[in-house]
Amino acid sequence: MTVYTSHTPAQTEQIASALAAEVSGGAVIAFRGGMGMGKTAFARGFVKGMGNDADVYSPTFAIVNDYGGEPHIYHFDMYRVETWDDLYSTGFYDYMTDTSVLLIEWSENIENALPPGTIYVEIARGETDCDRIITVRKGRDDI
Repeated sequence: MTVYTSHTPAQTEQIASALAAEVSGGAVIAFRGGMGMGKTAFARGFVKGMGNDADVYSPTFAIVNDYGGEPHIYHFDMYRVETWDDLYSTGFYDYMTDTSVLLIEWSENIENALPPGTIYVEIARGETDCDRIITVRKGRDDI
């Protein structure tokens, strides 16, 4: 487990970019944290850290954003996913390949569907409204 403190969205993106340098195709990054905690900012930094210049935005209404690249990056929002049928309707399992990276906001809604080796990123408010405590755990055993 590694814990970071971020004071700005730009710092959050830098932390994410550094994490991106450590992963390759087949990675699943599961975000946890309330509304407005910086999950999408983290995703933006992660995508940039993978060398991808796609415009990153919250997939709230689309459910999944496809950013392309090598590895191919998919960004999910599972906020409205409540049942296994909901999950299957997203095509989630079709995106999970050895040549893709999945970024999943509201991952707690699909906890039992996440594969072993998932990297968990929890973002919580710090001492001030701008501060974020970012905890990175690799695998369920570290939760």
